[in-house]
Amino acid sequence: MAGGLNRESDAMRFQHLVAATMIAVVNPAGIDAQAEQQAAPDFSVVTLGTGAPPPLLTRFGPATLVRAGKETLLFDAGRGVAQRLWQAGVRIGSLDAVFLTHLHSDHIVGLPDVWLTGWLPGAFAQRNTPFRVWGPEGTKGLMAGLEQAYAWDIKARIADTNLPKEGIASAVIEILEGVIYERNGVKVTAFDVDHGPLLKPAFGFRIDYDGRSVVLSGDTKFSENVIKFAVGVDLLIHEVAIVNDELLRTPIFQAVLAHHTKPEEAGIVFSRTEPKLAVYSHVLLYGSPQFPAPTERDLVHKTRTNYSGPFVVAEDMMRFNIGRTGVNVVQPER
Repeated sequence: MAGGLNRESDAMRFQHLVAATMIAVVNPAGIDAQAEQQAAPDFSVVTLGTGAPPPLLTRFGPATLVRAGKETLLFDAGRGVAQRLWQAGVRIGSLDAVFLTHLHSDHIVGLPDVWLTGWLPGAFAQRNTPFRVWGPEGTKGLMAGLEQAYAWDIKARIADTNLPKEGIASAVIEILEGVIYERNGVKVTAFDVDHGPLLKPAFGFRIDYDGRSVVLSGDTKFSENVIKFAVGVDLLIHEVAIVNDELLRTPIFQAVLAHHTKPEEAGIVFSRTEPKLAVYSHVLLYGSPQFPAPTERDLVHKTRTNYSGPFVVAEDMMRFNIGRTGVNVVQPER
């Protein structure tokens, strides 16, 4: 991991350059379209966390915020998601729904934080209705286990502060492929992805609103089903993994890469789906002190072997405004 940390600053500078050059490409109507989207975006996506298991300060755990019309939706809840939500100006207790792609720890370790912290009385929280979660088989057991694990905390806070019991209750729906959520003109469709034969079920999600669409691949190998659900979308956010060639000689890293999508393969997905903008998140760059991790520059070069269209390697807190004229990329504040 140290190799990746040592090389991250150069990669991030390159990433900013790539993102800046892409904005004009995905907004063919030009500056007026950008101003329109920034002034009143009614459909936006924020990559709250673009990382994976490595505990990088530059990439928090996987989590994506989608705001569409009146709906505020969270997809996955990785490390640091509560902080990122508040940083994005979202009251943690105001989430309408949480959707889980699968139950790997890096995708759910922030879930108890969102659930419990969102119930507190501070301005950042104040949930007084049940915490609503959609996820794969096992999600009901997950929430039941959390309720047991935090039983002392919950009982104490109700007794001490008279917090509403409704706000700490959970309402869980375990999902299969198909439309799983429709409200206020927003439709969420779950679809099966291939995260490996032993890691089932695992899902990606498609979000449709007012004639526009976003697809989140979830964790997956190259998947024809991702292509099926992502053809022609406005925004396709896809996972990616790349491993130092020397490390790839070892069985453990061969196994890791066998469960994820290589940049060359993602390039094929992008070419076949032709989104207005393709984005990398859940970015895995595996190296070691002896064998430096590949960089975002390497991701771009390998992706370009199969894809020539617009794409961005996302950062934490990058926002994508999905307008009728294109997708506007807004860099995170520094």
